Amino acid sequence: MDTKFRENIRNVAVIAHVDHGKTTLVDSMLRQSGLLGQSKEDGERVLDSNDLERERGITILAKNTSLEYNSTTINILDTPGHHDFGGEVERTLIMADGVLLLVDAAEGPLPQTRFVLKKALRLNLPVIVAINKIDRKDARCEEVLDEVYDLFIDVGADDAGIEFPVLYTDGRAGLAHNTLNDGATDLRPLFEAIVNTVPPPPDTRDQSLILQVNNLDWDNFVGRIIVGRVIQGTIRMGQEIFVKGKNNSVFSGKVMRLYSANELGRVEIKEAFSGDIISMAGVEEVTIGDTVVSDKDTPAMKRIEVDEPTLAMNFCVNTGPFAGKEGQYVTSRNLRDRLFREAMMNVAIRVEETDSTEIYRVIGRGELQMGILVETMRREGYELMLSRPEVITKEIDGKTHEPEERLRIDCNEQYMGAVTQMLGERRAKMIDMSVESGQAKLIYHIPTRGLIGLHSKFLTETRGNGVLNSSFRGWIPLQGEMPGRATGSLVSDRIGATTPYALFGLQPRGTLFVEPSTKVYEGMIIGETPNGRELNVNCTREKKLTNIRAAGKDDAILLSPPKKMSLEQAIEFIADDELIEVTPQTLRLRKRILSATQRQRANANAKY
Repeated sequence: MDTKFRENIRNVAVIAHVDHGKTTLVDSMLRQSGLLGQSKEDGERVLDSNDLERERGITILAKNTSLEYNSTTINILDTPGHHDFGGEVERTLIMADGVLLLVDAAEGPLPQTRFVLKKALRLNLPVIVAINKIDRKDARCEEVLDEVYDLFIDVGADDAGIEFPVLYTDGRAGLAHNTLNDGATDLRPLFEAIVNTVPPPPDTRDQSLILQVNNLDWDNFVGRIIVGRVIQGTIRMGQEIFVKGKNNSVFSGKVMRLYSANELGRVEIKEAFSGDIISMAGVEEVTIGDTVVSDKDTPAMKRIEVDEPTLAMNFCVNTGPFAGKEGQYVTSRNLRDRLFREAMMNVAIRVEETDSTEIYRVIGRGELQMGILVETMRREGYELMLSRPEVITKEIDGKTHEPEERLRIDCNEQYMGAVTQMLGERRAKMIDMSVESGQAKLIYHIPTRGLIGLHSKFLTETRGNGVLNSSFRGWIPLQGEMPGRATGSLVSDRIGATTPYALFGLQPRGTLFVEPSTKVYEGMIIGETPNGRELNVNCTREKKLTNIRAAGKDDAILLSPPKKMSLEQAIEFIADDELIEVTPQTLRLRKRILSATQRQRANANAKY
């Protein structure tokens, strides 16, 4: 019996390294299909609807939309480009029948390009390659295409996999060329490539329903929303369904709402068929990877698997002197509920309980992923404390192994010596090096431990002109000791508010993190020292009054601007005996043990 196909549907995922122009290109595709106005003011990175995505200029959450081209519905799955959000990519690719791989015309393939391509080829998805941002002055399209071919060979693509169509695109201008400078005036060559390369899904609407839960969302009116692709059969409004979850659990439900992605939002529909990507409401107790079926005897699909997380942090209840003054959710129950809800919505994050009811161990992909989670929580009104990140280890053949990353560095040739020395201290091994026109490209294999705290030091060594990218490579035997932070801490020895007079006297001791009138407490870190020592200081001291003080005498106090840290920078900075206090309004660095006397006693006991 010949297999029927739904010739009027294409499901394509857009994948690339971070900042290679995925979302901007999707904007132009939507605009030219008529879903957006033709002026750029009518839509700028429309799918980046999350506030954090717009602020940081990156895609964090995978999203889907659709457009019509010559009577064909093209379902577009936009994916994140940073390796910390690889879990979003992995579960999104399962819904696609093909991928559009974007590569920057100047930067070429980067670590996340390799990661997402390997995932696509593992699923046997046909690939369309788009050399994007061809309008850049430093674009080198031919060289980048050669690098793309090398990458396909390097990741093990077969002969059929290397026979991919190539387009040259300018996402911002909305142009796609089959060959450079062929006079194309719109994105029609891209649409044609998608229709001709991405296979249509099979038409199995007459069979029993199978749908896998690929994502979860929430609506204040209808509750939990399931997002997934109809693998087989038909799903209808009001239909009775069964959900097959973990550990062979089965429970029933009913389709209360059914949506398709269209016009940059959800559109309610009556039914959907095999190959459609839909959203559904009506089932509350469901997790990512569950299988929705209409026949209770239909076997569940294999659960979604993502690469193992490599980094862990402790999320703790805020116990500082200022706890509860700025946040709405401050108890351990609030923290526990929020973290386990996140773990249910994000398969790349795991949450474990510890011996303490006030501490939860969160395991994820990287510092940025952790930072985004914490930033989201603080905007929701949560108060908490964070520990220094630590890598996950596991036993392989009786030996302890740790994760390893493939690291690519692009920097000016003059900084190569400093970068090489810095990475050598972190047990990195150089794999490849090339220098062209004064710009160096370095490839390293480095233990994940070596990346903790690396970014800030790297920017300092390269004067802010270097670019660093990494992706998970595998597991290696545990390497030797890693260097810790070279700087020490300036620690407040009392509670109060900082004064200009006190801070002016402390400036020669190191770099300050606080400004005048900042509320501080004993054990709070207010700066860093250059020599690695911890100094307990009085930052609230005021100048003594005398009868002969000249008017305007204090005008001579000039303070350098304090060093303000982002959440990710603070995570990189703290040492093992330090914590980050996070509230909706403030970030504070502090010692685990606030009392200076108790810290000295604990350090003395540790030595003996």
